[in-house]
Amino acid sequence: MADFAISYGSHMEFKSDRVAEINMAQCFSMWQENMNYGLQLPIMARVTRLAAAIIFHCELEELESLEEKRNQRKLKQKRKIWVREFILKRSERGFMQTLYREIQQEDPRLYRNFVRLSSEDFNYLLQRVAPYIRKQDTILRKSISPEERLCLTLRFLATGDSYKSLMYLFRIPSNTVSTIIPEVCRAIFNVLKDDFMSIPATSAEWEEKAEEFNKLWNCPNCLGALDGKHIVMQAPPKCGSLYYNYKGTNSIVLMALADAAYKFTYIDVGCQGRISDGGVFNRCTLSKALEEKSLNVPKETALPNRNVPVPYVIVADDAFSMKHYLMKPYPFRNLNGTQRVFNYRLSRARRVVENAFGILSARFRVLRKPLALSIENVKFVTLSICALHNFIMCRNESRTLYAPAGTFDTENSDGTINQGSWRNETPEGSMIEMNRIPPSNVPNDAKRIREEFENYFVTDGEVPWQYKFI
Repeated sequence: MADFAISYGSHMEFKSDRVAEINMAQCFSMWQENMNYGLQLPIMARVTRLAAAIIFHCELEELESLEEKRNQRKLKQKRKIWVREFILKRSERGFMQTLYREIQQEDPRLYRNFVRLSSEDFNYLLQRVAPYIRKQDTILRKSISPEERLCLTLRFLATGDSYKSLMYLFRIPSNTVSTIIPEVCRAIFNVLKDDFMSIPATSAEWEEKAEEFNKLWNCPNCLGALDGKHIVMQAPPKCGSLYYNYKGTNSIVLMALADAAYKFTYIDVGCQGRISDGGVFNRCTLSKALEEKSLNVPKETALPNRNVPVPYVIVADDAFSMKHYLMKPYPFRNLNGTQRVFNYRLSRARRVVENAFGILSARFRVLRKPLALSIENVKFVTLSICALHNFIMCRNESRTLYAPAGTFDTENSDGTINQGSWRNETPEGSMIEMNRIPPSNVPNDAKRIREEFENYFVTDGEVPWQYKFI
């Protein structure tokens, strides 16, 4: 090492500041490595190799230091453009001041198509959410109005346009759009959930739901239809396979209970896409409440013209585990005639939740492609869409365009099905169905309840056309 320092003193002097920072143990390790690699070389050649390695190491550190200083200078540089010129003209030439007003005043149908609401319902919703989304004006600039924020969000939900596209339409910077939409979605869900998405709180309210199911779908003692869909999104950072579903995409799960009028009674959003329908349901609050009997569900009642009391139940498909409060079809093999009738009648009642999901995807087209949002924002976008669906279904004027006649599946007097128009408007794969799980052992009490429904459907509860569809 002494020979090296003497022979290459000029290099050491030139790099003295950097070399002094190199750990001596590291230098000795590098020297040993070079000595072992070049034993056949003269001592000076080996020393030359070590000198070159240390000089390269010093120069590499200097380059990294220069790059870091360059990045710091970039951060300190002033912006060339604070606000783009076309955005500054929003108050005079923006969409809300020009085309929006014309559509609102001259073409109500086109307006409803643009925001999925009538002008009256838009104003009602604006009045509800405005206190939560209004921002304060400053001496530097005026804030974006609650009306513009709500319109921007509804347009995003209706079309799924990118933030850049919305920037050119509304003259609002894309980074501002990315903060407005999640905030307004949260506000929409929070102001609508209690009035339009509340789960029945009393036995009388549950009985009304069951009576409606029996009247429309000939299925007594039914509290609702249960199903789940995958809401596809871009893979979150550092999530591994947590949200990776059986279709090879990343998603969270929307679990919903629908009533006979295609409205959501209960929703659960956010479970990882890798979990099956049954697994999602077992983790949700609805399952826990049903197990603990804390929902004020009516007591067991005999089916019409029958004597055996049976509980009120939820109908679902074969992705769920059957319980005394959850009915699923018989496995589709070696079925006798009455079991086929039961499966047909169960499928007929469960069709309402399938139609509710279908209209959701057909009208709110943001669900048709992977959402490029954080997991938390994907949840609130989904929650706000479900709340808006229920809100629109309860408002007569907006419903005429949202779900006109022929939108949902209908039945003729002979039981044949006229498929709803939403099936032609929803591309395949926009909302992925849940993965099915193999049949498992059925509890004896659940078997007894299913057999009672089966007997009812072929005797007192028989409909004349059911044998044609089994």
